[in-house]
Amino acid sequence: MSILTILLNLLLPPLAVFLKHGIGTTFLISVLLTLLGWLPGVVHAFYVNGTE
Repeated sequence: MSILTILLNLLLPPLAVFLKHGIGTTFLISVLLTLLGWLPGVVHAFYVNGTE
């Protein structure tokens, strides 16, 4: 995982997921979790981008 991906995971989780996986179910889940709270979005982004 690159430094850019780590920074995007922390600052803008949906953008990080979008750049790796495009628009789809994973992106929508990331948006919803980020809207519910910043931390769930960050955890999801790290999980999704870390498991490839």
